[in-house]
Amino acid sequence: MEFKEFSAKTVDEAITKASLEFETSSENLEIQVISEGKTGFLGFGTKPAIIKVKRKEIPVKTTEEKKETKREVKNTPVKEEKKQTVVKEEAPAKEPERVREERKAVVRSEEEIAEIKAEAEKFLTGVFKAMELPVEIKMQYKEAEGNLDIEFVGEDMGILIGKRGQTLDSLQYLTSLVVNKGRQGYIRVKLDTEDYRNRRKETLENLARSIAYKVRKTRKTVSLEPMNPYERRIIHSALQGNRYVETYSEGNEPYRHVVVKLKNR
Repeated sequence: MEFKEFSAKTVDEAITKASLEFETSSENLEIQVISEGKTGFLGFGTKPAIIKVKRKEIPVKTTEEKKETKREVKNTPVKEEKKQTVVKEEAPAKEPERVREERKAVVRSEEEIAEIKAEAEKFLTGVFKAMELPVEIKMQYKEAEGNLDIEFVGEDMGILIGKRGQTLDSLQYLTSLVVNKGRQGYIRVKLDTEDYRNRRKETLENLARSIAYKVRKTRKTVSLEPMNPYERRIIHSALQGNRYVETYSEGNEPYRHVVVKLKNR
């Protein structure tokens, strides 16, 4: 099969397009990144991300291998076995994505907030120093929600984002462990750079709508590729009010994924 070219604002969006076109997850595709694209400045110099994609080839047995297999089967003595009743295990019930209860924000003093910020900055500065990556760290603590929003500014921020935000998510998880250690109440940490979170949210919402249309049109259930809990919630929320399809999550982490199916009417 020949490669097919796809383009979009980002590589992630281009991969999403390809997955929809080939009706499979990206794990089953061979992807070549031709250009990662450029955002430009004030709309000038913008360049799309370009990728080339084809299905991964599944090795097929040769005629000789098939003949050899047949010979082995023929030469194997067949023993009579008593018929046994086979009891099939029922698959575990597919559970909908659980919605976490909102945690009440704890009232914190200015001194404690400053301490939380200092701990987060010390940890992240150490990480970036080890990576030899110059990064400016901006922080804002939102008392009403109990959130610590952290933004990174610098060059080559794509390194911090990683493939589909995996590096950014890992840093966010580790920073959350650091600031919550030994503290009363939960501090929700959110890391972002170059507005990645909003761009990713928009991509996933577009994906959800495209998948919903496809499921309604083909009447076939579609399983999306594995996503983290935050991204799964975006898909669920985007299709929550859809009259024709419903969503649920299945599988275990880190392979848990969203399934979109036609509603029983």
